[in-house]
Amino acid sequence: MKVIAHIHTDFPTKFGIPRQSGIIASLQGRIVFEPEYRIAEAVRGLEDFSYIWILWEFSKTVRDTWSPTVRPPRLGGNIRKGVFATRSPFRPNPIGLSSVRLEKVDIDAKLGPVLYVSGADMMDGTPIYDIKPYIAYTDSHPDAASGFASIPAEYLLEVNISDTMLQSVHENQRESLIDVLAHDPRPQYQNDPERVYGMAFGDVEVKFKVDRGLLTVLQITTSETQ
Repeated sequence: MKVIAHIHTDFPTKFGIPRQSGIIASLQGRIVFEPEYRIAEAVRGLEDFSYIWILWEFSKTVRDTWSPTVRPPRLGGNIRKGVFATRSPFRPNPIGLSSVRLEKVDIDAKLGPVLYVSGADMMDGTPIYDIKPYIAYTDSHPDAASGFASIPAEYLLEVNISDTMLQSVHENQRESLIDVLAHDPRPQYQNDPERVYGMAFGDVEVKFKVDRGLLTVLQITTSETQ
């Protein structure tokens, strides 16, 4: 398997990454091909598709061993399910699959074809193995059973953040940051109202607490002042 590209996102660490692709549509990503694959002809016609599939590597969870069962955070981390019945990153082969919106294909003078996408659920620098077009009439199954994930678990928190702190975030990232916080970036089994959480997003570090549905941002620190 060859890495053909890497994706660049606003998540330098795993904490805060959406639990599924497409949940936060405002998140922007940029796919840059490796030199061997920087060939415009390789993406000819891709701009005619609205969505693409990305096959990628859980590069921060690679391990030599695996377990046939895992404990999905969706179920509180207390119930075991078969690894092949989940989307856990701890798999025999650390391969992820995401469907993202293709915003545009740009041909850069140095980087070749660059894909701009939205709704990605990947860490900055994630290796990509393959890209395929999403085809609605075969890939969409509205009547499909979804097991323990049949009902969306996402709920929105109320986000309390001052205008002054928000000014520390790049203007084109503010909506995405608020969306990420509203979707509760904490592990689903953690609910300590006194705990202060830290999340890196773009070039800022965000400190926050959550109490009874209200997320309060305590501090935003830029990389220059950390």
